[in-house]
Amino acid sequence: MFFGQAAMNYSLNLSEEQGHTDFTPGAERLTPTGFIVLSVFLGFIMTFGFLNNFIVLILFCKFKKLRTPVNMLLLNISVSDMLVCLFGTTLSFASSIRGHWLLGTSGCSWYGFINSCFGIVSLISLVILSYDRYSTLTVYNKRGPSYRRPIVAVGGSWLYSLFWTVPPLLGWSSYDIEGAGTSCSVSWTMNSRQSHAYIICLFIFCLGLPILVMAYCYGRLLFAVKQVGKFRKTAARKREYHILFMVLTTAACYLLCWMPYGVVAMMATFGPPNIISPVASVVPSLLAKSSTVINPVIYILMNKQFYRCFLALFHCDHLSVENGNTSINTVACTAQLSTETLNQCSTTPHMKHTNPPVATT
Repeated sequence: MFFGQAAMNYSLNLSEEQGHTDFTPGAERLTPTGFIVLSVFLGFIMTFGFLNNFIVLILFCKFKKLRTPVNMLLLNISVSDMLVCLFGTTLSFASSIRGHWLLGTSGCSWYGFINSCFGIVSLISLVILSYDRYSTLTVYNKRGPSYRRPIVAVGGSWLYSLFWTVPPLLGWSSYDIEGAGTSCSVSWTMNSRQSHAYIICLFIFCLGLPILVMAYCYGRLLFAVKQVGKFRKTAARKREYHILFMVLTTAACYLLCWMPYGVVAMMATFGPPNIISPVASVVPSLLAKSSTVINPVIYILMNKQFYRCFLALFHCDHLSVENGNTSINTVACTAQLSTETLNQCSTTPHMKHTNPPVATT
């Protein structure tokens, strides 16, 4: 269904017209039906990845309660994921419809660069989030929340990503067509010491080391939670643990999406020639791109503030807010309500308590 000699020859001829020699004679390529299936999946990821992250961005702009220091890093991840869908996945989607890469060598370098750059930004942001949760829950800081550190962290994540994704544009390795010939990435199959050195550094500093940092932070956190579990937790502490669970889930989903791609890339680099078939390379690539759809869903469903403001944004009729053992139904916020009312969507209405009348004699 997915492979065929005729489809391979067709892709080979088209690629040569575009100035690429990546398709080697005799290699299996996706059939027209395979490209249709690939286009459907990419179209789904492109559409919902952009819309989901765009909704997160709207929530940040509309509701001041969401503009907390820790949420700044979540916003950074959403922005990078949205940019991937807008400037990267769209190109792969259009190429999959045509069955070959459309933008030549310079477009391939652009696509490979932005996908690598935005992907590393998301990963480094998750690393910073893991350290933030570790320092917040294990070190008692009497100072109030500060926006300086998150802003510096956001800027640092972009600089770190650019440091490792610009070199292929300057000659240290390169970006080239991969998989079914409709997307580009680092030249995993280039057989040179220079290319292998870059790939080794990329995996150490942009995958291995970040994963070790997250594993250490979350390991220490889970141990600390277990140690203090028998003590009574304050409401503020419970909120911190809830944020920890959300961040941990986001990191786990990110790694589940990207680890198969990393394994396949290492096999293509250091394994025997042609060890990775088109489907074996396309499936991990789609899985990695799907993280742009999953992350915003995690934020909204697992964060009460996000969820309440999400309901308010879409004109929900009633909002159930739990306060202790009491359930309070409040009218949802709508677009016609005042800004002051909208900003209160993440707060719980206060119950008024009155003293019983005192009997007089």
